[in-house]
This record gives sequence, structure tokens and C-alpha cells, in this order.
Amino acid sequence: MILNYLNKKYVSVKKKKRLGRGQGSGKGGTCTKGHKGAKARSGNYKKIGFEGGQMPLQRRIPKFGFKRKKKKDYILNIDTIQDLINLGKIKKINRDILFKKKIKIKILGRGKLTYKINITANKFSKKAYKCIKNNCGNIIIL
Repeated sequence: MILNYLNKKYVSVKKKKRLGRGQGSGKGGTCTKGHKGAKARSGNYKKIGFEGGQMPLQRRIPKFGFKRKKKKDYILNIDTIQDLINLGKIKKINRDILFKKKIKIKILGRGKLTYKINITANKFSKKAYKCIKNNCGNIIIL
């Protein structure tokens, strides 16, 4: 017998389980459903969203007064600003240059700044504020 010469009609057809045809068949009596309980009986189905008696998700979440999380600030570190300056892409930073949308910008103090730059943002960390001021940069807080 060669596997690639097998005919599909003999290989792929599998006989259906015949349930409830007596004990001799091995699938008689309970018909593989076990004893008692809702799953053993006819007409059994679970409601959509049923979680085994636990309070279902659609009843746990609030129905009114729901507030979505506020948008977070966009965080920019000083080393990122320095990289943009080195590439020659920017000479000053404000929301209009970086984004089309009105997003709040927060400047953090990771890294070092070697150039004087004008920065307009909503928030500055203490370290970033000192670093920019030490390089004679201008800070405008929105």
C-alpha cells in the first residue's frame, strides 16, 4: 500500500458515533453524557453570558455615569530633545511643531542638554527645568 495512491473515499470517511443503542455498543445508557445534571438532559443550553452562577460581566459593570480614563500627557525627555537638535530637525519646541492635536506635553529630565532652546510645554520636572535654565534656554508654561 502506497500512501499517495490512497483513494479519498476510503480514507476520509469516518463512521458516526451511534449513541443510545444498548449496552453492548459501549455508548448505551447515558450516551456519554454522564449521570444526572443539566448537561445530561435534553434541551440543555446556557444563557449567553452565564458564568456558572457568578455575577455575570454585563451585570457587574456600571450602567450609567461611566467616565472613561483621561488622556495621559505626552512625555518627552531631554535626551530625546537633544537627539532632535543633533539631527537638525528642531530649534524650538511647542505643541504645534510636535503634534496636530492638542495634547499636553510634559518634559522630563533624563539626559543632558548642550544647546540653548525655547520650550513651550504644559509641565516640567524640576530636573528638566534646571537643565534648560542652566543652558540659558527659555521656558514657557502653558
